[in-house]
Amino acid sequence: MIFAAKPKPGDRVAVVSPSSGLPGLFPAPYELGLERLRGFGLEPVEYPTTRRMGSSAAERAADLQAAWADPSIRAVFASIGGDDQITVLKHLDPEVFRADPKPFFGYSDNTNLLNFLYSLGIPAFHGGSVMVQLGRGGAMHPDTERSLRAAIFSSGAFELTPAAGWTDHDRDWSDATTLESEPELFPGTGWQWSGPSTPVSGRLWGGCLEILDWQLAVGRWMLPNDQYSGVLFLETSEEMPSAAQVHRILRNLGERGLLERFEAVLWARPKSWELLHQLSREESEVFVAEQYDVARSTVAAYNANAVFVSGLDIGHTDPQQVLPYGGLAELDPAAGRITVTY
Repeated sequence: MIFAAKPKPGDRVAVVSPSSGLPGLFPAPYELGLERLRGFGLEPVEYPTTRRMGSSAAERAADLQAAWADPSIRAVFASIGGDDQITVLKHLDPEVFRADPKPFFGYSDNTNLLNFLYSLGIPAFHGGSVMVQLGRGGAMHPDTERSLRAAIFSSGAFELTPAAGWTDHDRDWSDATTLESEPELFPGTGWQWSGPSTPVSGRLWGGCLEILDWQLAVGRWMLPNDQYSGVLFLETSEEMPSAAQVHRILRNLGERGLLERFEAVLWARPKSWELLHQLSREESEVFVAEQYDVARSTVAAYNANAVFVSGLDIGHTDPQQVLPYGGLAELDPAAGRITVTY
């Protein structure tokens, strides 16, 4: 693995839209995210497609390569996700990224780019989009800010912790008052552990479950070798796949012999409410419980020796803790502790 140097206060960082140019439609949360990056001491630099909807895959790829080719840019942040970044990958020249490795932050559809970088031996970071985590109304969630600051600027061990309060309720970006206050939070639910009680460790790999399924469909599954024995982490998107869909995707991974390669599986708290799909609290709780149950049982059917932990704040819910994609994770089931290395 080629570990890139961390940015320092005063450095220039790229803000790109490899999936969707939503900053052009919703400038308020985007501008707030940029302001918070500046509050971190970083200077955000935009590219031609960052605020432009409908940009071609080749145009978005050109922005990525321009960001990596500029020696003054010391990190790259995705503005947000989307649903077609998989079309961008074929336009990327691996040598541009190898020539000057730099940290990349993104999640959801950005699983495509995270996995592409990992295939080149370049670790990156799952989490921390400009419009969502940085552009959160009122203030960044303290768990998110603590994790993101550590991932951006520091190296070494970072202990993940269950959130004391969380939410998966979106707020309408077209409403000008949305960004004036913080969202209301639900009480924390902790983590749920199953499987062996002996400590395990390994490099993190995974991302958004639906995106990994798409990568398999087009033959771009980029695990480095057949003997990989790291820690798999998975999260589901705001499209809220049903328990049956989750089971089928995991079953396909298992039938291909992929689930058995991992020592442990970290499962994110799933998003169970969306502006266009509003469930009651009771319906949301059932949705989450069913996803946890089917994920746990399907993984166990193919890998009974894997440690399985669910309920982590590493996906589409708030707060979000950043994971080092390709970095080390250490799990101590007896103590209920998870430590990652940034």
